[in-house]
Amino acid sequence: MRRLPVLVVGVLVSTSAWAGAQAPAAGVLAPPPPMTNLQIIPKDTPRPQVLQQMQAIAAALGVQCNYCHVMEGRGGRTDMAADDKPTKKAARGMMLLAREINSKLPEAIGKAPEATTRVGCATCHRGVPIPKQITDVVTDAASAAGAAAGLAKYRDLREKFYGGQSYDFSENGLIATAQRAIAANKPDDALVYLQANVDYYPKSARSYLVMSQAHMAKQDKAGAIKDLEKALDLDPNNAQARNQLETLKK
Repeated sequence: MRRLPVLVVGVLVSTSAWAGAQAPAAGVLAPPPPMTNLQIIPKDTPRPQVLQQMQAIAAALGVQCNYCHVMEGRGGRTDMAADDKPTKKAARGMMLLAREINSKLPEAIGKAPEATTRVGCATCHRGVPIPKQITDVVTDAASAAGAAAGLAKYRDLREKFYGGQSYDFSENGLIATAQRAIAANKPDDALVYLQANVDYYPKSARSYLVMSQAHMAKQDKAGAIKDLEKALDLDPNNAQARNQLETLKK
């Protein structure tokens, strides 16, 4: 007898095979197997609601079922109820954490529960399993192999995720990364990021403003003046750039 496939999307939801079930009548589909090992979601939650919640979790993390469940495929072991994977245990903990935060939010912000925006997986993850900010990801890559590697990581992520909500690919992303490099006394790294940023955003006055700070960190006053003049050319009302330029030209 051909066994019907079972599809469950998400994490933490577990199923078990029918034990000793009779074969269904010809032309009649067997009901889906019951869900077992539900530890966070109430055990009496209707199956469609459980699946809907699991689908939302999977989408928030940008993962498939096998990220948390034992699903080896191609005749391998499939045990949705198993707790083998650390990711499944971590997901349970995060669900409890989100529940606790949501219970405390109304009092913390002084609003009624129905007027309070609840937090969920997507609040932090936004489509990636590990919700690091783009500045952290690029800086980590650069610390291991230099600014070129950091920028390569940025471009790779931009190609994969641009247009989504996973990372900040606005002009602010690389500006923040450059500012962190300047603070770490790495002005050359900052200039690598900022030059790439003006390639993406040619009218970014802020990029040139921060670029002037990197040049000043290198004791390159002429370069800093040139950057500030460009910033003012793009944004004549930028008081910060104007004040810094006047100071440098004294």
